Amino acid sequence: MRQKKRVLLLFGGRSGEHEVSINSAASVMAALDREKYDVIPVAITRDGKWLAGVTPAWIMSGGSPTSAADAGEDAKHVFLPADPNFRGLKVLGERSADGENMVDVVIPVLHGTYGEDGTVQGLLELANVPYVGAGVLGAALGMDKVMMKTVLAQQGLPQAGFWWCLRKDWEKDPETLTEDLEQKLGYPCFIKPANLGSSVGISKARNRDELVRGMDLAASYDRKIIVEEFIDAREVEVSVLGNDDPAASLPGEIVSHNEFYDYQSKYVDGLSHLIIPADLPADTVERLRDLAVKVFRGLECAGLARVDFFIRKNNGEVLVNEINTFPGFTRFSMYPKLWEATGIGYRELLDRLIDLAFERHRDKNRSQTDFKPPGR
Repeated sequence: MRQKKRVLLLFGGRSGEHEVSINSAASVMAALDREKYDVIPVAITRDGKWLAGVTPAWIMSGGSPTSAADAGEDAKHVFLPADPNFRGLKVLGERSADGENMVDVVIPVLHGTYGEDGTVQGLLELANVPYVGAGVLGAALGMDKVMMKTVLAQQGLPQAGFWWCLRKDWEKDPETLTEDLEQKLGYPCFIKPANLGSSVGISKARNRDELVRGMDLAASYDRKIIVEEFIDAREVEVSVLGNDDPAASLPGEIVSHNEFYDYQSKYVDGLSHLIIPADLPADTVERLRDLAVKVFRGLECAGLARVDFFIRKNNGEVLVNEINTFPGFTRFSMYPKLWEATGIGYRELLDRLIDLAFERHRDKNRSQTDFKPPGR
């Protein structure tokens, strides 16, 4: 009888955050307890192929697979059937024995589009496989900044002003939209693709020329563009862990040496640093932790998330910035570092997330999926 849990580790993906995902997955794979888990790494290429037998470490050492042939003789082109009676991987073009490639739980270490946005979560729901992180709705709301902020506003949670438009409308009439945006938000402001993270495609606009360039940049990454009010603030983050009764970590502060915390600051130059825990009054810490849980529950998240906040420098007001439903997960990322400061180490954190995946899966499977009308 098999004792270890078989963990499917998904990473890479069709996203501007492809490299970030690989770095996170390398840390996760190295930390998973091999006494408890058999780990099956599956790399998703930039064009969407699923390749089993390709590890994050191999890619980070210079490997660049576009097909199974590129990745060596052990690599296989696989897929996950949506059929809930199988619950495992199949090798493309081959007949595999039932149960041969079954998985117990999936860790989708995927950041951004086609991974953190509800798409992979939908496949895993159809396949009826337990998985770490938010479900379809929570993942989709967390990824789409416009919908996320709209839902948070409906719940009365404090946040900065924002404006949005579709790419097709911007391309059709940029002048009218620019005037509307200037009237509602003014300068400076931040322009972002609505459905992307890791600061990909983000820019700061101080005038109309920079706004136009920023809008065009954001439009190259997404069909929806969001523009946010500039807040002169400290940037603070809180990690959340749990399902229906989540807990929040101590907060941490980001100090960026660039003008704002962009992709270069996060992943390239290494000059920005984290202050953990953040030096804040006790009442502000409690306010942040309370709001983090409210955001997590209000967006129907599960497992894990990192909630980002602004604290105005002039009066200490706390504003919700956004949520990340599968935040960066290297050993040096804010999410695990905050839990480490709160008393949960990296390996234990992974164990808890896997346990939460099974808990949510059991609870969801309690719901009936058939109905017989009375009298039939």
